[in-house]
Amino acid sequence: MIDFAHLYDQNIDQLFAFGSRFTTDREMLKDCIHDVFLKFYSKEQMLNNVENIQSYLYTSLRNRIKDEFRRNMHLCDNEINDTTMRSRAEMEEYNSEQMERRTSLVGCIEQFFSKLSPRQREIINLYYIEERKYDDICNIMGINYQSVRNLMHRSICRLREYAAQVAV
Repeated sequence: MIDFAHLYDQNIDQLFAFGSRFTTDREMLKDCIHDVFLKFYSKEQMLNNVENIQSYLYTSLRNRIKDEFRRNMHLCDNEINDTTMRSRAEMEEYNSEQMERRTSLVGCIEQFFSKLSPRQREIINLYYIEERKYDDICNIMGINYQSVRNLMHRSICRLREYAAQVAV
């Protein structure tokens, strides 16, 4: 059973920032995000097998925004010339490629991150996500400064190894 309130709270800001790359219409973006969560909620049984929920949410939001743009284009009374359509299509294709590339990259990073030991994940999270200093990490993890440095070094080396295996 998925805790939708927690899932929503955990992802809403990142989804809004992600969607802001495609539109400046804040109200439309909020509606699209809510539509994505509503669809996710209504299809909960079918989506229990989704391995990467965040990737699913990002892809669903991108597709929902595209659908909204297409719908709005059909409702538009203004004439659109070929040049405008071509440039819009090129921009949409570029954005789509960038988003797919970014989604793929995020998936790879999450996969690499999941292969780390719990302590390695913790130190990466504390340093890069929570932006803690090494002294703070020493206190939080209960280890000395040099151990923190060594653990960080090994964690980064391990991530590089995983990335090198994929690149080959």
